[in-house]
Amino acid sequence: MKLISWNVNGIRATLGKGFGDFVTASKPDILCLQETKARPEQVPLPPELDGYHGFWDVAQKPGYSGVAVFTREQPLDVRMGLGMDEHDKEGRVLTLEYPDFHLVNVYTPNSQDGLRRLPYRLTWDLAFRRHVSGLAKTKPVIFCGDLNVAHQEIDIARPKENRLSAGFSDEERASFGELLGAGFTDTFRHFYPDKRGAYSWWSFRGGARSRNVGWRIDYFGVSQPFMDRVKDAVIMPEVTGSDHCPVGITLA
Repeated sequence: MKLISWNVNGIRATLGKGFGDFVTASKPDILCLQETKARPEQVPLPPELDGYHGFWDVAQKPGYSGVAVFTREQPLDVRMGLGMDEHDKEGRVLTLEYPDFHLVNVYTPNSQDGLRRLPYRLTWDLAFRRHVSGLAKTKPVIFCGDLNVAHQEIDIARPKENRLSAGFSDEERASFGELLGAGFTDTFRHFYPDKRGAYSWWSFRGGARSRNVGWRIDYFGVSQPFMDRVKDAVIMPEVTGSDHCPVGITLA
């Protein structure tokens, strides 16, 4: 089974940038998208998604945030949000239950310039950690998406310059460490613990992508007892169409 996650930074824009070709070439069994920026009725889905079941969580604010999952297998259950009003207005979480695992597609809030939203971000992180930890009491969990944090210095091209930047603050990195410490494995680092230059997001400014001045902020995290089912983890920087590239895992 192949699972792929991609922050598309506007699904309507990405549809015109080879999205259908990507689906055809990658053949995901489950495709998780973040930052869709649209309601489902606004999106003319390409024929490549025929045969998939689609689920959306949208923001109250038009053209903002949003996540979607397209899955070949009909899930047993689908839930939107975290079940908390203060966190569920921005369309950031979809939880799908399958026979063997829970899948959580997430678009974590950005702490923004000057870390002005950092207090809310840390409150969000705690709520999300409790969400996936609670699910893990019933069956293994796979969470994926744009977690908006580069965990270690190896996950960012310029760690010293970004020490106080949103997505690389000490607080956010520690919070992500707590998430992993709650019983989850960063699948890419499990398979490639020392690989450098492996990024999933690049600024549109200054030719960052062509120079590979990037951040790894998109993840697949898996309950530790389920890791024997994970055969590989990939980052696909060759896929364009967004400022992020897709990431994925393969399950046995």
